Amino acid sequence: MSKLDAVAIRPLIGAPAAARLSDFDVFPEIESTNTYLMQQDGPPPGRLHVAATNNQTMGRGRHGRTWQSPPGSGLCLSLAYTFGAQPENLPALTLAIGTGVIDALDSAGVGGVQLKWPNDLMVDEGKLGGILTESRSQPSGEITVVTGVGINVNLGGNSDLGLAMGSARRVADLAGSAATQPTHEELAARLIDSLCETFIDFEANGFAGYAQRWSAHDWLFGRELVIDTPQQQLAGTGAGIADDGALLIDTGEGAVRRITTGSVVLS
Repeated sequence: MSKLDAVAIRPLIGAPAAARLSDFDVFPEIESTNTYLMQQDGPPPGRLHVAATNNQTMGRGRHGRTWQSPPGSGLCLSLAYTFGAQPENLPALTLAIGTGVIDALDSAGVGGVQLKWPNDLMVDEGKLGGILTESRSQPSGEITVVTGVGINVNLGGNSDLGLAMGSARRVADLAGSAATQPTHEELAARLIDSLCETFIDFEANGFAGYAQRWSAHDWLFGRELVIDTPQQQLAGTGAGIADDGALLIDTGEGAVRRITTGSVVLS
């Protein structure tokens, strides 16, 4: 297994993101890049602290789910960004980050990736990766957000790993679904560039404008699904997302329901 090369990544990062990069840690192995950054002091406002690896041993997803992949088969990259004040509609940041990941993959020559509300990256019927966003408030009123992105690069045919990764029936990787497969280092640099831009834009403008971008890649639109919410279980058809990032479900009752929290299960 080749280790992720920090020296090779740095020259590939664009000037705008490089100027905001306060710390950049690359690990040959780590339990979780998100956990690591959540344990560190937050970067100064408007700056980034990035942690990356291609061997994460205790990756986490939503609701405590595990993220499993063989050593060297994927890229796990987390970014800490400090907002000067609580941004409007912070829960929608994960969706905005999803569009940033799509932009990063496009710039690396990888197309055809879709977004499954609220945080999954999909190719056809398989899960390519996922996003996990966490945050903590600072005594000064600033808020540090840590967003982790995990992408399967080459699983070596181990598509059954998806059973441990949430509701996807199987997993996908770049090796089996992309005509062009970027190196781990190129992919890391493109993600840092794109997500830095997303953080800056979200701080300035909130979720405005992201709903339309998300809709262009909406994997759930038109699919029959079941939503487990804290209050109830709903069945219906995916009807897009609202301007604030809520999932819209057509329940067949003459009304479209808004979902702001819950887990999607395909029927």
